[in-house]
Amino acid sequence: MRLRGTVWASAGLLLTVAVGCTGGGDEDAPGTAPTSERAEAAPTSAPATSERPRGTTSPAPSPADPVSLPALIRREHTGSGLRLGAVLDRTSAYTRYAVTYEANGLTISGIMNIPEGDGPFPALVLAHGYIDPDVYFSGQGMPREQDRLARSGYVVLHTDYRNHARSDKDPDNDVNLRLGYTEDVIGAALALRDSGRPEIDGDRLGLFGRSMGGGVLYNTLVVAPGLFDAAVAYAPVSARPQENIDHFQRPDGDPLVAEIEEKHGTPEEDPDFWRGVSPLTYADRVSEPLLIQHGTADDTCPLTWSREVSATFEEAGKDVELRTVSGEGHTFGRRWASEMDVTEAFFARHLR
Repeated sequence: MRLRGTVWASAGLLLTVAVGCTGGGDEDAPGTAPTSERAEAAPTSAPATSERPRGTTSPAPSPADPVSLPALIRREHTGSGLRLGAVLDRTSAYTRYAVTYEANGLTISGIMNIPEGDGPFPALVLAHGYIDPDVYFSGQGMPREQDRLARSGYVVLHTDYRNHARSDKDPDNDVNLRLGYTEDVIGAALALRDSGRPEIDGDRLGLFGRSMGGGVLYNTLVVAPGLFDAAVAYAPVSARPQENIDHFQRPDGDPLVAEIEEKHGTPEEDPDFWRGVSPLTYADRVSEPLLIQHGTADDTCPLTWSREVSATFEEAGKDVELRTVSGEGHTFGRRWASEMDVTEAFFARHLR
């Protein structure tokens, strides 16, 4: 069921503070032909296994904590007020605009590429990887993807997230596991649907997230099933926030770790809380087809993380494919163009 302007679903989690999750640069890693695989290990979470019709959801369990996916699932999310600002660039294929939209009461900035020609065009929301908000500039993180997808006839909305660029501030976002980023993605989709712009087909929406944005994507699929028609995660982080903390933040002595554990407890002290902020726990809610692309030489986000997500979603009866790319690192180098061919073919199957 398509909902315009409002959705009962909610926000995401994601903890990654790693340089290299930005997704802008190329690598010169040797590449060979990628392979598709299903995860080899049984999932370590306990997902539900019931398959549900497209666009329906299982009820959320009683929330134990307001900072939890069950509580966020129950929240009525809003997205509206998409406004095109200054023209940032014009090419023969598309025009690039500064944009803002409203998401759950916050103003979120971003950029939008609108193709030349007759619309309406299917639209993609892009969720970027981690970049320090103090140095982030609007639209940073996925420039290659923004350009290529617009040239292929998609409206591309790249969200800046709260606390980034010209977006409103949310002082509790970091200690609350950056749940707000998924609210911003949900709001972006609703704002696209609510825009009334003739260039945008609000009934054909895809989601593309890389690195940290891949984790935001997982949460979006869980808290707002049916909002998008298809999703692609590219070199995503772990779907278990405690693993991201241990991998990215704790080794660097990030003081935020102590704040998080003071407020929410450790996984040993409060395992229910940490289960409640992992999308693996609610895999049965996912309705969209999902493609995960991950390099075998990724030393920023281990491939095992994507294998666990693929296995858990597959066991829950979901349409998920894990595509491993031999020899590629976190941002992909030689194989980036061919993997974008795969991404575009996947979106075309579900959005064209």
